[in-house]
Amino acid sequence: MTLPESTLAKLAAINPDRAQAIVKATDAAMPRDAKGHKRVEVVEVMPGLGVIIVGPSRYLQKIKWLRLVELAPMRYLLVVPSGTAIDSLEVAIIDLLENLEQGKEWEKATLEQLRDMMRTLRLGGKLSKAELMFIDTTTIKGPGLVA
Repeated sequence: MTLPESTLAKLAAINPDRAQAIVKATDAAMPRDAKGHKRVEVVEVMPGLGVIIVGPSRYLQKIKWLRLVELAPMRYLLVVPSGTAIDSLEVAIIDLLENLEQGKEWEKATLEQLRDMMRTLRLGGKLSKAELMFIDTTTIKGPGLVA
């Protein structure tokens, strides 16, 4: 694995043994006992309006139409295509849980937490969708824009 010098310096500060430093950094980012780590949370974006943010999940990435937009390190916004029914994501998560491999406790806990939150919000009439604007940055140029 090739890493930037700045990353190697940071790893060396954690532990002189690079492999042990990587393990420690990974454990700090995704603790094994994640009781205090929020896998799924609602973040208020304006008074009375929030969005669901999830932690990393390889299984959510298996939902072909779902986009996980990284907002901060290991914090993802769920984006569904226009016209997708609200309950479609809940059904897709249930399908994932039914086919989850043994030993995937992090994934199971994340999916169950998301499923339960969505069900509670949907049944309480507290879940709705809105649209985001996305820009194809490969074709635009100008001040403040990606070239």
